[in-house]
Amino acid sequence: MSASKTPLSPAERSLRAQIAAHDSWARTPDRPARTAKARAAALARFEREVDPNGELTPQERAKRAEHARKAYFARLALASARARRNRAGGA
Repeated sequence: MSASKTPLSPAERSLRAQIAAHDSWARTPDRPARTAKARAAALARFEREVDPNGELTPQERAKRAEHARKAYFARLALASARARRNRAGGA
């Protein structure tokens, strides 16, 4: 709540969170280091997905994981496009 104890609307909460995130990133001197653990975890997820038994060579696992990552983000883009079309009243 704000200083006046008035509850924030969802839009105001969202804006406050955006401000905090931008302030935090503005004070981050080493951006890649800040996100390194998350990037490593995401890569490991895709590697486990394409090679659950650890049977592939590291090179083949990396190639397949990269394609799995690209497919994942392409699916997100497709879902986003469909949602935008539906919000716009398209069929």
